Amino acid sequence: MGGFVHTNRLPGSVDAAASAVKRAHQRGELVRIRRGLYYKGVRTRYGTTRPPAEAVAAEVLGDGAGPTGYSAARVFGLTTQVPATPTMVVAGPVPTSVPGVKVSKRNNSLRAMLAWPEIAALELLRGDWETTVDDGWTALSEALRSAIDEGKLRWDKLTAAAKREHSPALRANLRRLSEDLEASGMLA
Repeated sequence: MGGFVHTNRLPGSVDAAASAVKRAHQRGELVRIRRGLYYKGVRTRYGTTRPPAEAVAAEVLGDGAGPTGYSAARVFGLTTQVPATPTMVVAGPVPTSVPGVKVSKRNNSLRAMLAWPEIAALELLRGDWETTVDDGWTALSEALRSAIDEGKLRWDKLTAAAKREHSPALRANLRRLSEDLEASGMLA
């Protein structure tokens, strides 16, 4: 398993950190992602492994970013489809320097307080589930209920962020999910 290396977070002077990263990159120990960001992958006989595009997006985009479309459905294991280009959303300006990922913007600052799976849930509830979830609403409802039960989704944060969304479909689907959760005894 690898990890990201930010040159500005390394100890020592800026020049010393840049020099150390440059040498490690030349030895094949680091893969350059973009200026100031490298990936320390696992060395194999074929070279150093590269990070998945979604991991790069999560590292570069930061808070308020998450998957949409098939990428969101994959977070919960709701599809077998693998998108040719992962799709992400971000709350704020769309960066142009995220290789291998399509990024769109959402105008909801409350998304910054959400975790990756919570943004995926919002995106699915916006209507993405209709085209990306293999087994329909029942599978989505069960997956989200399980994620809430396991602590991967915080219902209070999810509903607070959903209230600031402009999507009528999201609000309707959130009500439908809430009714499912109440029927299962999860919400009182």
